[in-house]
Amino acid sequence: MEPKPSRRIMTRDIFLLIVTMTWLVTGDAGGIKAKERLFNLEKLEMFVDKLPHIPTLHGYHFVNGFLKPKSLHIGMFLKKWKFHRDLPATPVFAYGTSRRLATVPGPTIEAVYGVDTYVTWRNYLPLHHILPWDPTISPAIPKHGGIPTVVHLHGGIHEPTSDGNADSWFTADFKETGSRWTKKTTHYVNKQQPGNMWYHDHALGLTRVNLLAGLLGAYILRHSSVESPLRLPTGREFDRPLVIFDRSFRKDGSIYMNATGNNPSIHPQWQPEYFGDAIIVNGKAWPRLTVRRRKYRFRITNASNARFFRFFFSNGLEFIVVGSDSAYLAKPVSTKSVLLAPSEIVDVVVDFSKSTSKTAILANNAPYPYPSGDPVTEENSKVMKFKIKNRSEVDTSTIPKKLIDYPPANVSTSSRTRYIAMFEYVSSTDEPTHLYINGLPYNAPVTETPKIGTSEVWEVINLTEDNHPLHIHLGLFKVLEQTALVNSEEFTDCMTKENDAIKCQISKYARGNKTAVTVHERGWKNVFKMMPGHVTKILVRFSYIHSNDSYSFDATQEPGYVYHCHILDHEDNMMMRPFAMVK
Repeated sequence: MEPKPSRRIMTRDIFLLIVTMTWLVTGDAGGIKAKERLFNLEKLEMFVDKLPHIPTLHGYHFVNGFLKPKSLHIGMFLKKWKFHRDLPATPVFAYGTSRRLATVPGPTIEAVYGVDTYVTWRNYLPLHHILPWDPTISPAIPKHGGIPTVVHLHGGIHEPTSDGNADSWFTADFKETGSRWTKKTTHYVNKQQPGNMWYHDHALGLTRVNLLAGLLGAYILRHSSVESPLRLPTGREFDRPLVIFDRSFRKDGSIYMNATGNNPSIHPQWQPEYFGDAIIVNGKAWPRLTVRRRKYRFRITNASNARFFRFFFSNGLEFIVVGSDSAYLAKPVSTKSVLLAPSEIVDVVVDFSKSTSKTAILANNAPYPYPSGDPVTEENSKVMKFKIKNRSEVDTSTIPKKLIDYPPANVSTSSRTRYIAMFEYVSSTDEPTHLYINGLPYNAPVTETPKIGTSEVWEVINLTEDNHPLHIHLGLFKVLEQTALVNSEEFTDCMTKENDAIKCQISKYARGNKTAVTVHERGWKNVFKMMPGHVTKILVRFSYIHSNDSYSFDATQEPGYVYHCHILDHEDNMMMRPFAMVK
């Protein structure tokens, strides 16, 4: 394995050269001229737009008093969207049952445990993208034009053919499909533990631009017999998803994305991370919400491409964490701040009756890139504002001492240990060119083949300077420990040559300081923040966590599953690997 990549453009074929030249002619020139066209966010007054209620679609219906499976038809449309009262309308890609009803984020899908939901995702997008994309990072490129899309239900436990594989993309009217596309309608069996998920585009090499354009939305799986006794805040007013992400805009209101790569002679457009300064919540920049002096439940998803958020309240209010990613905790955890990586979800209760002030700002102080990047600015340090009513009231909701206690993670029963190494490659100017997992690109043959019903220990070795949120499709995991590497440069040199943690004597280097896992992150997760220069040990479970039942589908089918970094710019440039389940 070479320590540095080739410095010449990898021209796959004449077609790719034509696509590249076409993009260079029609794409934004980037650089100074693009910066001059940026909208001055200081001109936008914060907290003027009300927090929207995201539309809800039920993934079930009642027939003669019984819950029955439902088929939904959700399209992807090009439309204009108002992110702020004083910002010109923005061209976006939006999910919805029609162009008129399409929203950013898309409608929240509510499903019920044990009742199947079927969704036919339809692509009504135009021939050309509204954002610059890079043809040199092996993206999906249809022969006849169009925008490839495929939907992944993040956190969902379902059949491979409904998982949204990156090669299962399709264009408008299914005119062209990827090499692993199988069917028009996805099937979500909804037999996993209740909790929060989100759906988003997952097309090969285009995930970052398709999400930036707006293709994302929340998905909630409810289980009334398990959840109702908890008596947490419920109802449309008191139980709300908060889908949060960052964007920058041009003067005309369009989404700004730098069109010049950090290594333009290698990748004309690709940048290692996207950051926007306007913070969007449920489709509005820095919205406001009037709340009563009682408890509210917020299901918070970080839907940013690369930005980490460390949330806290300006008036010292606490978050009472009841769930992490797609599963409840065993018991609530109170904390003053919550750090969320891209794609992480935290389920919290906030008791506004405890507030000593009439307002509270949900704020952010996470550097970007995380953890050693720039400090936050006035614009990206504010998220939204809560205006708290004066009068106290009776609140029948509770915060129970116990929530849902799933079986413990038992390392002694794991079937094997795997070493998962994260590499970053740079050019002669020390700028990133691409990122690999285990020294392999996405399209290299499968090397991980877990057995259904087993647990595995994964030792994730981060050899880069970035914090990488690792997401594993299908499997849930618990974080066991985080250990700093000693003599990390020496170990990295060996790994660059050998690509073998055992040959490079990982035990000799993984003996630095240990960082305790944050209390509210000790439950079952599907994403976790892999600290730079550390080995993070996780126990991955390849079965349902709430029962001893096997999957209700054949998990060994093609096209299998993937695991990847959820900084989307990294995922798109090869920091993703396939795995195949075996019986």
